[in-house]
Amino acid sequence: MAKHVEYEKVGDEYLEHRQLKRGAAGWVLLAGLGVSYVISGDFAGWNFGLAEGGWGGLLIATVLMGAMYTCMVFGLAELAAALPVAGAGYGFARRALGPLGGFATGIAILIEYAIAPAAIAVFIGGYVETLGLFGLTNAWPVYLVCFLIFIGVHLYGVGEALRLMFVITGIAVVALLAFVIGMIPKFDADKLFDVGDGSFLPFGVTGALGALVFAIWFFLAVEGVPLAAEEARDPKRDMPRGIIGAMLALLLFAGAILVFAPGGAGSEALKASNNPLPDAVRAAYGGDNLLAQVVNYVGLAGLVASFFSIIFAYSRQLFALSRAGYLPRWLSRTGKRKTPYLALIVPGAIGFILASVTQNGALLINIAVFGAALSYVLMMLSHIVLRVREPNLERPYRTPGGVVTTGVALVLAVAAVVATFFVDELAAGITAGIVVVALAYFWFYSRHHLVAAAPEEEFAAIEEAERELS
Repeated sequence: MAKHVEYEKVGDEYLEHRQLKRGAAGWVLLAGLGVSYVISGDFAGWNFGLAEGGWGGLLIATVLMGAMYTCMVFGLAELAAALPVAGAGYGFARRALGPLGGFATGIAILIEYAIAPAAIAVFIGGYVETLGLFGLTNAWPVYLVCFLIFIGVHLYGVGEALRLMFVITGIAVVALLAFVIGMIPKFDADKLFDVGDGSFLPFGVTGALGALVFAIWFFLAVEGVPLAAEEARDPKRDMPRGIIGAMLALLLFAGAILVFAPGGAGSEALKASNNPLPDAVRAAYGGDNLLAQVVNYVGLAGLVASFFSIIFAYSRQLFALSRAGYLPRWLSRTGKRKTPYLALIVPGAIGFILASVTQNGALLINIAVFGAALSYVLMMLSHIVLRVREPNLERPYRTPGGVVTTGVALVLAVAAVVATFFVDELAAGITAGIVVVALAYFWFYSRHHLVAAAPEEEFAAIEEAERELS
């Protein structure tokens, strides 16, 4: 495929205007970033899986998706340490699958990260409306304020943004712990099965398959940690520790929330809620109380943490694709504080419009999940291809189980792609349509105008040259 693309030479000033701030994050901040990406999924989104599959179906889906993400994280830890570039998934697939495969992976990731903040903004609006703050009856001003404030913080500087993100995430974790402790006395196993006919799988195996989309919300976006590679202190050492540490924390949170939220409130009470944790407390305790208020107010921190961090993720993926010429190059320019300002602002504007027009968190989740699942298939395929084709590639960290581990993740990711069609054909169709349009842009324009000096392209070019010599 590389023979079917054309590169243009650029001057030194091109990359000078496209530099990120090095050394801004150690492994603890990276682990915090991984948890931050995902933690909103504990506060809202997962519960829609109760309507699809009942509690048993959602439990099976969560176990399967937990296994997929764990296996995938081990694979990504290896890839991120071996190829530490801001393009992350696009960079890995570019090396393994060529320019077309790299671009397709990058676009799938970009869809996930550009759409997810819009979904989270809808959930933030739901929490704010429930609290009765500011007398709002329409949440679009909340969406606008969220995008303006948090894009503004990212524009100010990556170090400051990551540290603030870490603090907000810590507050959200405290809220989760308070929720779980408060729900333990109200736990009743019978409440788990009050959806449908009261059986373990009230909607059968098909329902469990449909619940995969919402089980993903417990872990969605943890794979974004490698996007910080060019801003990490020691990516070869810190990337594996950061992403694996984040995944362990997320598995614990998912298990606790899945058991004690519906186990205390009943699955029926939560299956359609936009703010399930406060609703769970109120249902369990028979009305409003201090814990419900704390979880509601502090729960906003969880939603804000993910919203804030995924903005970081979409900007870095867009920055990398633009820097290499796959998308318009002007999107990758960085300012005096070494932040990609246009890559932050443009997707943010699109996300605000989507949130305001649709106000449909479930639809937006499904679009984001389809993009995510497609990228997982391509990234795990990339790991397997590189293990087979480049056994001598320097790998500071090696995936336990090798290609067997990433093979498991690959099979489960294919199942997740299929599941999105079961749950929401419209969302899957929209995402597929965006991918097709992007690939057409690549085929007819950008493949003739790529930038060889971009780090992801240099990595791949060195490998291709070495292969030809041998």
